[in-house]
Amino acid sequence: MPETTTMTQQQLDQLCINTIRTLSMDAVQKANSGHPGTPMGMAGIGYALWTQRLKHNPGNPLWPDRDRFVLSMGHASMLLYSLLYLTGYKVTLDDIKDFRQWESITPGHPEAKLTPGVETTTGPLGQGFGNGVGMAIAEAFLAQQFNRPGHTIVDHHIYAFCSDGDIMEGVASEAASLAGHLKLNKLIYFYDQNQISIDGDTAKTFTEDVGKRFESYDWHVQHIDGMDHTQVGPAIERAQKETGKPSLIISPTHIGYPSPNKQDTASAHGSPLGEDEVRLTKEKLDWPADEQFRIPAEALVVFRECQERGNQWEREWNEKFDAYRKEHPELAAQFERQMKGELPDGWDRDLPEFDPNDDPLATRKAGKKILGTIAKTVPNLIGGSADLVSSTGTEFPDSGSFSADDRSGRNIHFGVREHAMGSLGNGMAAHGGIIPMGSTFLIFSDYQRPTIRLAALSHFQNIFVYTHDSVGLGEDGPTHQPIEHMASLRAIPNLVTLRPADPNETTYAWKVAMERTDGPTAMALTRQGVPILDRSRYAPAEGTLRGAYVLSDADEAKAIIIATGSEVSVALAAQDALAQETIPVRVVSMPSWELFAVQDPSYRDEVLPPSITARVSVEAASTFGWERWVGQYGKKVGIDRFGASAPGKMVLTELGINTDTVVQQVKSLL
Repeated sequence: MPETTTMTQQQLDQLCINTIRTLSMDAVQKANSGHPGTPMGMAGIGYALWTQRLKHNPGNPLWPDRDRFVLSMGHASMLLYSLLYLTGYKVTLDDIKDFRQWESITPGHPEAKLTPGVETTTGPLGQGFGNGVGMAIAEAFLAQQFNRPGHTIVDHHIYAFCSDGDIMEGVASEAASLAGHLKLNKLIYFYDQNQISIDGDTAKTFTEDVGKRFESYDWHVQHIDGMDHTQVGPAIERAQKETGKPSLIISPTHIGYPSPNKQDTASAHGSPLGEDEVRLTKEKLDWPADEQFRIPAEALVVFRECQERGNQWEREWNEKFDAYRKEHPELAAQFERQMKGELPDGWDRDLPEFDPNDDPLATRKAGKKILGTIAKTVPNLIGGSADLVSSTGTEFPDSGSFSADDRSGRNIHFGVREHAMGSLGNGMAAHGGIIPMGSTFLIFSDYQRPTIRLAALSHFQNIFVYTHDSVGLGEDGPTHQPIEHMASLRAIPNLVTLRPADPNETTYAWKVAMERTDGPTAMALTRQGVPILDRSRYAPAEGTLRGAYVLSDADEAKAIIIATGSEVSVALAAQDALAQETIPVRVVSMPSWELFAVQDPSYRDEVLPPSITARVSVEAASTFGWERWVGQYGKKVGIDRFGASAPGKMVLTELGINTDTVVQQVKSLL
């Protein structure tokens, strides 16, 4: 047995802290790549939080009422990996030695669903900050949804470590502003104010008073010495007692501490210390200078105490939940279903069907009706818009607004904060129990690309609803008319995009989004009305589920017109015009490239026979990428310039998105 009795508590604490420092240094040095400085400077804060305050169970990283931890400065990943290994998660010392290597579970920046104990993917600065705010919304909503007198089954905090870079990023400011407004008091962030970035001292660019800024956001702000781990616990206690505000604990540290030559320098931020400097640093720590990956037995005993504490916390929670289940069996079953990411039985039984005899209807308006129906059967679908709910139609009827005074409301008013909206949605998805949805105009997906990409990388179910999907929106002009955006979204791996042709395809687009749990879904919906296609004449809209389908066929078709969204009606009109000239043409509706691409090759060949090389694509957007489907001999009807300010129908006509253009292109191929 290790002789821990010969050490004072202070000495033992210091041994544990230095274990984090040396383990991080060694892993970065072995990889010859990484960021050692922040793990070295924040080792004390990490040790104090993870071993003394964080409610977690290394044996079960996913138990529902654990505290959530976000390392927003993902470049400091070795701090997190060290804590995961030392406290007993399924991260081995070999994994630490494999830092940043091929197929390792310790990649350069933390990735959700890859490493046990990593809650969310971080690296692009500010994203983790926003994710934590989303997690706090999820915790508050679920607590209101399920806690009952005498039965508190949802009660945990969200902790995050943030860097100077995180605090500089605009997405963090957006998220912080909303968090303060919503009084998300379960949010406790440590700001590692080491004042060093890649380019050197942050005084070059960043001299604001961050504490005052966050006080203006209505946050509870504290200042501690980040190098004194004994100040961490009391600061957390004070933060937890603040019931009306999120908390920021400003914690100045020394990056690279105690490296003799690289402490407080930019070289400790983004590069290994170097073998000589590692040796000198270990000597300063009174550590065996030439021994790598040394884990003192005394320190490991302290860290591994987290396992039994975690088991005890989970056992106590399970006992609470068993009592809850006896008194509230239906709520308990619903809670378990939501935390597993499952939909209620029959959730889609009453999805609306739209009558072709009705007037043309914008797919955004159809989406509003569909969302209202889904809301009745899926109580954990929540979200809103970036100050555009009256335009996007993404409002939950018969539900209030999520606010500081009402945590039960399902309508989240994100304000004009598109970037934060996406980041918060990712945080809600990462937390579990919630299906998040956010909406804005398709043009403003530009503001969300980082969060969409991270949702896809993280396999988060985050639903992005985009309306005003083309130049057909009209008079607002080219600043609001998306051109390249569909191509841009389609370029993101693991994102499914859908541009439905009519209201009934929109119903199935929503079905895809609700049932797709391994990644995000984006819908592009029209502002202008589109005809409701007569399914007694055309193929069922259920074909949407396969990404593309033969909407209208012709005997011995000589050409294929492939269209998406509002241009499907243009394609059908062109088919009729060509039929009058005895030119038989097949029309394929292709609402989703991604869904079609993963279909069996035999189905794809059935829809797009290789023998028919005369193909024309029609989409009121950039033609980039359409050669994938029309082939080397095909033609592309689209818009490869910016739009114009005029009535929508006129803009579409003037830019060649009309029946005559499609007919001419088909004829040119024949």
